[in-house]
Amino acid sequence: MPGMVSRGRGRRTINEINMVPFIDVMLVLLIIFMVTAPMISPSVVDLPSVGKAGKQPDKVIQIVIAKDETLELKLQSKTTKLGNRDVASAVKTAQDGDAAMPVVISADRTVKYESVVKVMDTLQRAGIQRVGLSVQLGN
Repeated sequence: MPGMVSRGRGRRTINEINMVPFIDVMLVLLIIFMVTAPMISPSVVDLPSVGKAGKQPDKVIQIVIAKDETLELKLQSKTTKLGNRDVASAVKTAQDGDAAMPVVISADRTVKYESVVKVMDTLQRAGIQRVGLSVQLGN
């Protein structure tokens, strides 16, 4: 019987792990990864660049997300506080039938990305077409 050593009168089991099958499996996996790694092409993400736009529009609806994640709607010099549910209706009212009027989201640097995405999703679901993000030009 394999794994048993006969010594004199009794049999005693060997309490050692056979490492050979483990090493064989690891070597096969290593070879598979070494062969397939060069074939995998990394995905290319086309990130937006700052400063590409020509002329900024004259009239812009701005949604400001503050550090405490409160929302404000700014249209020219008028500022209105908003709740998360009121964003889409307030923007549609501010657009006043002009669906081409752009909406810019300005968020504080410390605001969670999730909050910005929620606002963008709310606007997209409401059918607002031109939504952009405000950035600060680096020096």
